[in-house]
Amino acid sequence: MSEFGNGAPGTYKTIGVQIPNDLHSQASMIAKLDDISLRDACIRGLRIYVEQKQAEPDFKARVAKALEDIEREAAERRGAIESLFGSTTQAAGTTPARKTAAAKKAAPSPKPES
Repeated sequence: MSEFGNGAPGTYKTIGVQIPNDLHSQASMIAKLDDISLRDACIRGLRIYVEQKQAEPDFKARVAKALEDIEREAAERRGAIESLFGSTTQAAGTTPARKTAAAKKAAPSPKPES
């Protein structure tokens, strides 16, 4: 049985990775000695990698920069799509403010009408 279970549908991604033959042989043997599958060994290794990267001093700054880039690119794409419809409701290069998930949670729920 897998240490990580089989997972519910949609909770795992399948990846294909080419690794050197000697690394495969070593990893397979070590996984067998540890009585785990090669799949579980790979998941363990990826988790360690993620944890190490998260501990790097500049990690948060790099993530913040990536988020800024994503938001900028999304705004550019949104503007391009809106221009296809001839949208004149927004000033060029601006996008409407959107509530974050946290802001939506913090907002009071509308009361149902009786």
